[in-house]
Amino acid sequence: MFSIAQKTVDYIMKKSYECLMALDTRGQEDGVKEIVERLESEFVKEGATIEQIQKMDKRQLAYTPSNIESAFYVNFVFEAEPSLITKLRSKFKLDPIVFCSIISYCRVNRQ
Repeated sequence: MFSIAQKTVDYIMKKSYECLMALDTRGQEDGVKEIVERLESEFVKEGATIEQIQKMDKRQLAYTPSNIESAFYVNFVFEAEPSLITKLRSKFKLDPIVFCSIISYCRVNRQ
């Protein structure tokens, strides 16, 4: 009985989000695959559940802040409690590889 109640609480409390990240991979000895795996583990460590990872290509930036001409884009679709979002934003803001990250609420029809 507890597991059904716990699933109901998780369903009510957790919401779907997307996090689009622009990664600065200049001078990194790690490949993009290893960087994405490390970022995925950061989400999981904080308590988020990854649903999908969309790896996009490296693209030119419209303007070049900090002499960064291009960035590798990755989109994480995940479920988490709303209170976790501010913690994730703070964590990724301090990460030197994450040039920019945008976390937004995703309205998904659940069945």
